[in-house]
Amino acid sequence: MRSQHNFRRWFVRAFGPAVAAASFSEAARAGLGALLALAVLGFLVLGPTVDPRFGLYLIAPFGATAVLLFAVPNSPLAQPWSAIVGNTVSAAVGVAVCLTIEDPVLRVALAVGLAISAMGLARAMHPPGGAMAMTAALSPIEVRELGFSFVLAPVAVGTAVLVVIAFFYARATGRHYPLRQFEEPNAVGTGDAPPAERLGLNEAELTDILQRYKQSLNLGAEDLARLIGAAELQAASHRTGPLTADDIMSRDLITVGPETPLTSVADLFRRHGFTSLPVVQSGDRYLGVIFQIHLIRRGRDDAARLNRGFGAAMARLLDPGRAVPVRAADIMIATTPRAVQSTPVGALLSMLSEGDGDAVPVLAKDKIVGIVTRTDMIAALARLSLRRPEPQAES
Repeated sequence: MRSQHNFRRWFVRAFGPAVAAASFSEAARAGLGALLALAVLGFLVLGPTVDPRFGLYLIAPFGATAVLLFAVPNSPLAQPWSAIVGNTVSAAVGVAVCLTIEDPVLRVALAVGLAISAMGLARAMHPPGGAMAMTAALSPIEVRELGFSFVLAPVAVGTAVLVVIAFFYARATGRHYPLRQFEEPNAVGTGDAPPAERLGLNEAELTDILQRYKQSLNLGAEDLARLIGAAELQAASHRTGPLTADDIMSRDLITVGPETPLTSVADLFRRHGFTSLPVVQSGDRYLGVIFQIHLIRRGRDDAARLNRGFGAAMARLLDPGRAVPVRAADIMIATTPRAVQSTPVGALLSMLSEGDGDAVPVLAKDKIVGIVTRTDMIAALARLSLRRPEPQAES
């Protein structure tokens, strides 16, 4: 019985799903992106004004490319170089084999095998490239008629169109494509890595780890840094004990209503020294939060838009005599991370380290009951450090 149980467990682990469950919204986002991209490409290919002499038409490997570009856009296999060069090189190999080999079985096998090698040498591994080479090998009549023009159109041009659409779709849906580069500016525009990613490891060391564990085709160095940082924060949460948001949050809150003039908001910032103010409706129903930095950004944006100095733009923004005064609701942010009273301190750590705000509202249903600021978090972690016993010196 035990051996049967072990075999069943092994079988489920070996042949069951290896990919983590995707949320409905993420699955829908990826599917909608592929739908839109192939629809646009199809219109460009089959539209009434398209000149057939351009040689554009739809081929099956484009569907596989769309899966990578929209479902796993962070994968090195889905990046612009991999997609465009990988498909193009594979198509060239497929055409060359098709023009020289008559036997269909040998032609297909040789085309796919050589395409994989060519993509590896070009540092452009892209799984649909194998299908691209196979498509060419299985279509000897059409490919021999088109020759190497097949490589340019539809393959290179069609893939480039999909990549451009993936770029704009990622931006529109809050994703990052192409993949993050290791030394690109952080969210505040400086060269430092985000706090959670300051690991003491440089790009070469991270790349060496990926190569050592044969994961360089699955992750980039920047994404590995993000994962290590997230794992460290998660491990740190295990050391905070049972502390929750309810234990460390500020409860006596100063709040404003959605109709509060921005002049009153600025006065509260100055009077109390806050960097954030929750916006609530009657009954403490939470609507959003105003961060001081967002007020400053609004003034800077107005200065650039109106071609005037920052001071003048801020004075105009806070002028109570404006025909339509700016209200709290006009500048608040409603999409910041939120917590509940039972949220572990470890989860709050990642919210405060990754977001561009310095506070997390704590809600009970739709009502705000507290707020956790970075100051609250630092004080809590300092108290924890004092409670830990000092390491005993070895005798």
